[in-house]
Formats: sequence, structure tokens, C-alpha cells
Amino acid sequence: MTARIHVQAPATSANLGPGFDTAGLALDWWDRLELILDPAPGAALTSMQVTGEQAELIPTGAGNLVRRAMARLAERVDADLPEVHLSLVKGFPLGRGFGSSAAAAVLGLLAARALLAPGLPVAEVLDLATELEGHPDNVAPCLAGGATLSWREGGLVRSRRVAVHPDLVALALVAPEAMPTREARRLLPERVPFADAAHTASRAALLPLALAGEFDLLLPATDDVLHQPPRLARAPGTAALLGLLRARGHAAFLSGAGPSLLVLAPRPGLGELRAFAGEAVEGSGWRVEALEVSRSGAEATATT
Repeated sequence: MTARIHVQAPATSANLGPGFDTAGLALDWWDRLELILDPAPGAALTSMQVTGEQAELIPTGAGNLVRRAMARLAERVDADLPEVHLSLVKGFPLGRGFGSSAAAAVLGLLAARALLAPGLPVAEVLDLATELEGHPDNVAPCLAGGATLSWREGGLVRSRRVAVHPDLVALALVAPEAMPTREARRLLPERVPFADAAHTASRAALLPLALAGEFDLLLPATDDVLHQPPRLARAPGTAALLGLLRARGHAAFLSGAGPSLLVLAPRPGLGELRAFAGEAVEGSGWRVEALEVSRSGAEATATT
């Protein structure tokens, strides 16, 4: 009998302004993977198909990140991957700052975990996902849901969820063009002024309070002078839009490495924010998506 494993992983927004490589938020916007295992003799080699948003840009060979993540978990647990068919449905865009690579890594890891090592601790999955992604700010909320703060301690990746008020919602302003994360990271300076470091620490300390419901702190809590200015210097359209939103009192920031923006807002103010953002980007190629915070993270279920 053919076994199937279904995995889903949410989009995420990292940094949330000043929480560079540390803070992240899961969004109700999903990629989905189906793994079909047919143990019949003579089964075809592992194959993969991709549909959905920007599916034509995603390779399906052994270099695909989902497949690489599966192979990495198999290596960790010293097991062999059987031949399978993978079907990936992309729900959110690539290279726009919403954790597409983190979701791919998590999809592959959870699929392989369900197949080979169901008892593998989530902490080990987080470690592998961070290894594949390079930093934990996207993979942690992708796995856990909600908002997370992550750090490294004693060579280990640590993460904790922080409270998110039920009336906190998000508006994604999706840029028309992609910017690879590696390119965006190359724009960062090797040193920052002490005053900028102090400013960043003070604003990042406000994030848990703002997320938990002290909405008057959303604007200062999402203010960043550490990583956004050098990135925005290469994206004047994004910079202008960000300045416009924040000047109106909206808690906007680069989503991850950009070039898209995310805005956090109390639910009662979402309608006004969406209307203002829609007018601001009309005819520019940007698009606006109203999103809930995802209270749940990635999950895998097996059926026969």
C-alpha cells in the first residue's frame, strides 16, 4: 500500500526591524509538500514536481533544497532514503524576504523525520535547519509558529517562543523583484558605531512587549539602524515606501533581507493600513497581502 506524508511550512519574516538574526514571526501563508512512498519492486527513482507561485524557478533535481534537507537528515540518523515522489506546492514567493528557503529546508527535514526517525527531537531538527539556512531567525518560527527569539549558546542553537497578542496582524508589501539573501548580506558593514549598537539593543528589547499587546510600542520596537540602512541604499523604491509608512505611524520594516516590507498592526487598524498601502503601491508592481500570524508551525502527517 502506498504511504504518503504531507508536510506544510509557513512563511516567516525575520529580524522584525532591530532583532537581526534573532527575531522571527510565522505567517499564515504556506508551502506544502506531499511525499509518496511506493515500496513496490522496480519503483521509479526519486522524482519531484513543483507547482504554484514561481514554480518555474525552482530546480527539481538533487540540488533542490527540500531534497538536500532530506538527505542531510538521513545522514544525521545514519539511514538510507528510499525512492520517493515529491510534490511541492509553493504558496508564497521566492527571494522576497518571507523565508522561502527556510520553509524548503523545514519541509524536507520534517518529511525525512516522519519517514526515517519520528522520535528525533525538535531541537535536532532546529539545529539541522539552521545549518542548512545559515541562521535560525526564519527556521525557528517556521518550526514553532508564532514569534520566536533565537540565539547560540555553547555551540547549540536555542529558541523560545514569545507571546503574540491575538489582535496583532500583519500586512505584507511584496516587492516586484527578488533580492537573494546572500547578496543582501554582502551589503552589511563589518563594523557599526557604538551608538547604533546601543540603539538596536534598546529597540530590540521592546519587541516582546509590543508583540504581546503593547501596541503603542510597535513603531519604536521595529525601528532599525543596524542592517536596514545599507540594504535600503540599494533599494530606493523600498526605502521611500518604508519611510512613507513609518511617517504615518505604521510599524513597517524590511521583511528579512528584503526587498519586501512587513507591517505589524492592531487588527482594528488593518483596514485603514491596507487602504493606505494599496494607494501607495498602486501601479508600481508591488502587491499587498493581509496576513494573520500563524499560531502553529510546520507539521507533518502520514497516511496510507
